[in-house]
Amino acid sequence: MKLYSKLRIVLLLTGAATLSACMVGPRYNKPVAETPAAYKETGDWKIAQPRDAIERGPWWEIFGDPQLNGLVQQIDVSNQSVRVAEARLRQAQALVEQTRAGFFPTVSGTTGVTRSRTPNVSGASASSAAPANVYNLALNASWAPDLWGNVRSAVDVNVANAQTSAANLAGVRLLAQAQLAINFFQLRAWDSQRQLLETTVAAYRKSLDLTRNRYNAGVAARSEVVLAETQLRSTQAQLINVGVQRTQLEHAIAILVGRPPADFALAPSPAPLALVVPVMPPGLPSELLERRPDIAAAERQMAAANAQIGVAQAAYFPTLTLNGVFGFRANTPQNWLVSPSRLWSVGPALAETLFDGGSRDAVKKQTEAAYDANVATYRQTILNAFKEVEDNLSALRILEAEAQIQDEAVRSSRLSTELTVNQYKAGTVNYLNVVAVQATQFSNEATAVKLLGQRLVAAVALVQALGGGWNGLTAAPTPQQPER
Repeated sequence: MKLYSKLRIVLLLTGAATLSACMVGPRYNKPVAETPAAYKETGDWKIAQPRDAIERGPWWEIFGDPQLNGLVQQIDVSNQSVRVAEARLRQAQALVEQTRAGFFPTVSGTTGVTRSRTPNVSGASASSAAPANVYNLALNASWAPDLWGNVRSAVDVNVANAQTSAANLAGVRLLAQAQLAINFFQLRAWDSQRQLLETTVAAYRKSLDLTRNRYNAGVAARSEVVLAETQLRSTQAQLINVGVQRTQLEHAIAILVGRPPADFALAPSPAPLALVVPVMPPGLPSELLERRPDIAAAERQMAAANAQIGVAQAAYFPTLTLNGVFGFRANTPQNWLVSPSRLWSVGPALAETLFDGGSRDAVKKQTEAAYDANVATYRQTILNAFKEVEDNLSALRILEAEAQIQDEAVRSSRLSTELTVNQYKAGTVNYLNVVAVQATQFSNEATAVKLLGQRLVAAVALVQALGGGWNGLTAAPTPQQPER
């Protein structure tokens, strides 16, 4: 009964110490970050009625390209960067479990048989004792109650780090998705450039045939034939060069979906790029703080740095450890596991560092400085996020206005080419006029294709800047039409 009484006293003391334990360290409050009331570049945007037809789940589906949808879905399965981030998240979660184990006692068991001989020493004489066996079986328990919140602060640190890893995973996934969409649209833009060049080559070949016929008929100079041949060969060379950019983009897409470039191919699009640039709802600036993975990661790193200050402050207080042993020890197997051979010990130990030359104070200053650095990083991340949204909102607005004027330039240049070719056939202008208007037409049409590709890329970049998608928004802004 004496043993149980002593154990009861130790448990009561431990429970009282645990209940009276306090957690040191500053309480975490997320720093205020200045957010504007609205985006500056939404001046030409207006809030429309809710558009339920817009897909609000996988953001890439708003572009309406089934092939893009299939490619993006492969990222979660095969993209190696996503796999690395996912593995790091699992590693961080396991570290949380390891840290939480500090709340509980450690229990270990030992057993063994030792045969030894110990000399008997008495005064100046010594005699040999017979060898003896010792049979041991013991349970050892040790527990350090978290009196000052050291373990709790460490758990908070690792929980925040795990949440940071989760945000990093979301950021890596969003980056891979956006990069794939951008590469895909750029590749399709080059496909359209190839089709435009093929059409232009065919038109230049007809012009060359027309010029040769006029030369053979004696109504055109040899220099006009040479000029037509030069124009045709130069355009054919541009058509060949398109393959360089397209193959590099195809290789980049292969890497993003986790495939060797040699085993991956995207067939050229049979039709020109004709995707409609979707309307992007930017929402409120404050919502950006909840949707951007990099902002979430920066905020969680800030929380981890704050909890690390608590770990540093807990080092100033003494550590209480409760140790206990219970087991059996005997010289013969027959007397081993019986009550007379029982052994036990239990007792607390208190340890405190009395002098460390300022080491703990220096560590605390380091953690406070690290927290301040994380606060600045958090606020800078928010500023960069606002800049990226504003950049892409302005890019979409400006490129749309430019595309409208460029489309008018394409129509005018086509008409000018048609009229000039007819005048050349009638012999009222020379071939230099034809070359000039054909070059202008090709330049305008190539610029129009390039602008559409840039608008699609800017739309993807805006989705990425907004944190990917816009779940929960109830209204979608639509650009106002410019006044005519």
